[in-house]
Amino acid sequence: MIDAHVSTHDAATDTRNDHILIYLDGKMVPRDQAVVSVYDSGFMLGDGIWEGLRLYDGHISFFDDHLDRLFEASAYTEIDIGMDRAALKQAVWDTLRANEMTTDVHIRLMVTRGRKTKPFQHPHLSMFGSTVVIIAEHSKPDDSVITRGIRLHTVPHHRGLPLTQDAKLNSHSKLNCIIALNHAIRAGADEALMLDPFGFVNTTNACNFFIVKKGAVWTSTGDYCMNGITRQKVIDLCRASDIPVFERNYSLVDTYSADEAFLTGTFGAQTPVFEIDGRDIGGRVAGPVFTQLRAAYKRLIDADRG
Repeated sequence: MIDAHVSTHDAATDTRNDHILIYLDGKMVPRDQAVVSVYDSGFMLGDGIWEGLRLYDGHISFFDDHLDRLFEASAYTEIDIGMDRAALKQAVWDTLRANEMTTDVHIRLMVTRGRKTKPFQHPHLSMFGSTVVIIAEHSKPDDSVITRGIRLHTVPHHRGLPLTQDAKLNSHSKLNCIIALNHAIRAGADEALMLDPFGFVNTTNACNFFIVKKGAVWTSTGDYCMNGITRQKVIDLCRASDIPVFERNYSLVDTYSADEAFLTGTFGAQTPVFEIDGRDIGGRVAGPVFTQLRAAYKRLIDADRG
């Protein structure tokens, strides 16, 4: 019998979220009234960009790093956000204050090319300006995932070349990752392990991926994976802690024999992987390098708060 699925986004249900106010183009709208047009380019085509943020004890961790990534995506996609950094920051804080939120909050900041005049893809049909939505929910990661671990299954759907759709881009077009996840779930896993176009281990459908071998941390080259804020923080923490860390090409041969494996992402921070393609990893317990890095990351969040 297959155990219940675990997710890097597991969190306890919080009834306060039933009545949140959502920022929608400058207005605070009750959750059940927060809607966009069926002509919105994000709904119609996945033509949008987004960021996920975390509020800890009144502070949004690495806020500027996330905004750097959002505005980089804006420049690449030519989506005019219609707000500068200061105004966007203020909108996020206004949303949190409107909901009286102070800690353990996940924030989804989304920008689309806006409403279209006709149901076609041409960007010039988006003539009304961008759509900006900010959803802030009470959401605390379920720490039991640390003892339960994540199961991965390698899928045939890969992270593509930048000349198709650059995986570094946090876009609303996530269908490739969703199909990959469906494949993994059917195989009895929790998330999909995705390879790069050349067959090297890359990332999962939702998180960046790391392995540990003989005390050294390995991750992909970064050429075909999400431009993860937490990923980079972990790499930096390894260097600051004299833990050898390598951004390199490596295969499933290296992965199956790893001493530890873990995922990184804004919501769950670091999550251990206990199984890959039916093979146990690290004795199905969180390993010492993972534990050291997770503790260091918590200290980094405290330091960022100032």
